[in-house]
Amino acid sequence: MNRNERSLLTWPVIAGAFGVALILMILSLLGTGLAGSTQKTAPDLALADVTIIPAPTATPMIQAVPPDTLLANTPTAETSGISIGSYVQISGTEGEGLRIRAAAGLNAEPLFLGYDEEVFIVRDGPQEADGYSWWYLVAPYDETRAGWAAANFLTLIPAPNGE
Repeated sequence: MNRNERSLLTWPVIAGAFGVALILMILSLLGTGLAGSTQKTAPDLALADVTIIPAPTATPMIQAVPPDTLLANTPTAETSGISIGSYVQISGTEGEGLRIRAAAGLNAEPLFLGYDEEVFIVRDGPQEADGYSWWYLVAPYDETRAGWAAANFLTLIPAPNGE
């Protein structure tokens, strides 16, 4: 800085610049409403509640059916001729499916649900339990899909070609 510039930076000039800046800041705060609002909100205004309703899904609702109800009063499928090594098809469940169980009997743990027209190979049986004949079935396409099924929902079918 040269001498002329230093003579402009005196304490009264600096204090005046700060004073003008302070006045401008107060005016801008008053103009934008940050210094305080003179406008009051209406007491009868309330916020609306938002209720979120989930979209419907395509998942069907499965209702539990007691095992006795599932097998009782159901016409028995033609089971004569079923033997070990024969092919059977699930039928007559009216779309509900057939519980394939870990052991013969209504109290045995269900392993999976077999569906109408699904084909299985008979590997063991019959065993009598709870008033029904039970056969041990294995899916020809998946050896892990196996278990006991009541004969009431099994129909003997011919073996596929080549077997």
